[in-house]
Amino acid sequence: MALCGQKDRVCSLTNNFSPFLKFVIVVVDSTDRERISVTKEELYKMLAHEDLKKAGLLIFANKQDVKECMTVAEISQFLKLTSIKDHQWHIQACCALTGEGLASRTLPRTRMDDVKT
Repeated sequence: MALCGQKDRVCSLTNNFSPFLKFVIVVVDSTDRERISVTKEELYKMLAHEDLKKAGLLIFANKQDVKECMTVAEISQFLKLTSIKDHQWHIQACCALTGEGLASRTLPRTRMDDVKT
């Protein structure tokens, strides 16, 4: 899935998947409260895709350095991540500008390593 960075435009790539994908990475703009509902809609469309039925999901909650951003807990609750039972998932706070939360040592290896192929 790809959501364009422009506020007035959404690009959905939900029909362009490979059946060989083991996991999908989604980056959420933690400051964009207006489009989080679009992100949720696209996320669930993507997870329903036949080619992704076994894929794990890694969500980066970006822009955590911005004072009034949504927290990981808020994003998780809004996206209803705990209701996702058919896919392993993990949500990670990060800041693309500083690299915080993006280093491989900060990611939960066991979650993504256990994804079944």
